Amino acid sequence: MTVSDKLSFSTDTKSAGSGEVWRDWLSARALPLWSVAGFDRKRNLYHERLNWDGCPVPMSGLRLMVQARQISTYCRATLDGFYDASAQALQCLDVVERAYHGSDGDAGWVFSLAPNGKPADSRRDLYAHAFILFAYGWAIRLTGEERYRKIARQTAEEVERIFAAPDTGYLDAVPSTDSLRRQNPHMHLLEAYLVLFEATGDEYYLDRLRGLMTLTRNHLLDRRSGLLLEFFDSSWKPLEPASRNRVEPGHLFEWAWLIGEYERLVSPSGEDMVGLRDVTERLFRSGLSLGTDPKTGFVFDAMTEDGVVFERMTRIWPQTELLRLLCTHHVSGKRESISAHDLGTTFLARFAPSRLAGGWIDRFDEVGSPLVDYMPASSLYHIYGAARLLAGCVPETGHG
Repeated sequence: MTVSDKLSFSTDTKSAGSGEVWRDWLSARALPLWSVAGFDRKRNLYHERLNWDGCPVPMSGLRLMVQARQISTYCRATLDGFYDASAQALQCLDVVERAYHGSDGDAGWVFSLAPNGKPADSRRDLYAHAFILFAYGWAIRLTGEERYRKIARQTAEEVERIFAAPDTGYLDAVPSTDSLRRQNPHMHLLEAYLVLFEATGDEYYLDRLRGLMTLTRNHLLDRRSGLLLEFFDSSWKPLEPASRNRVEPGHLFEWAWLIGEYERLVSPSGEDMVGLRDVTERLFRSGLSLGTDPKTGFVFDAMTEDGVVFERMTRIWPQTELLRLLCTHHVSGKRESISAHDLGTTFLARFAPSRLAGGWIDRFDEVGSPLVDYMPASSLYHIYGAARLLAGCVPETGHG
């Protein structure tokens, strides 16, 4: 049985119905759960985890990344008209700025906050900085407030001072724990600058976008396979010998979507545009043909650049990246063997069963048993990006 045999429906009625299911799941279940049970009203910060009963799981530190992801999601949900908890999200953003930004006396944002309100981990992390920039981008889109523009620009300038690597690209963390270069924080920095450029029109962000795209062309994309590698040494050479490097299909889908956003927002021409559409098509097709289970359509965790799957577990976020890309293809008129709405129905049944009332199971092993016993708040950002489209929020010109 092929993916299309298993997942396709014969009429459009099911697709229309699934849009209603997704709108209900977002507006009446998931977004209320994570803004009520998932929010600590005493601290005005979001919880990192809930258990299966919807109760907070105590944590030794609250990461900046999680706060930023939740803030951005609730700003977006308000703009999309699904659920308005924007006052809470913006209040949280102001608390986060005071608690995380330079709260140890140094430039930049601390990684996490202890229960006593003091920094739990003061390292500067590029991934976390990318997400607080992303959150400010959506706060600007929602409010237009100048103070958010100022702190976003200040943070972007701090990123350049703190993380710029000696050759090109950025360090993952300061102080560094190793000499590796990772694509993932660079991808999310690109994502943040796309939102900030769209929200502000500031060419400062456009310059950084172009620099990140040059890095992607010259270093992140493997010349032999054409796929996106995860890890590199300090000189941006692939970490492992050929055929042994890690490729994550979920990131192939995520990059394909982000490059589409770059094309939409920047309208590149000449050398900047050469090959971009071929890259997005190759990433999508390779992820789909090599990195998904042909029986279920679910995305595997990892494979080599030769398409040999070596981690057959399935996390929730790669599924949502495939779903989002399938939705944008549908809007732009591309026909795919997998229907986004049909795969979305299967996704809800497995990853977000009704008994969790808006929650989810974050990861399964290769035989379908859950690998976690809690619901991480950090997944909502990924889920929302796909769910908004499945629920009927039409992206601009195929993306957005």
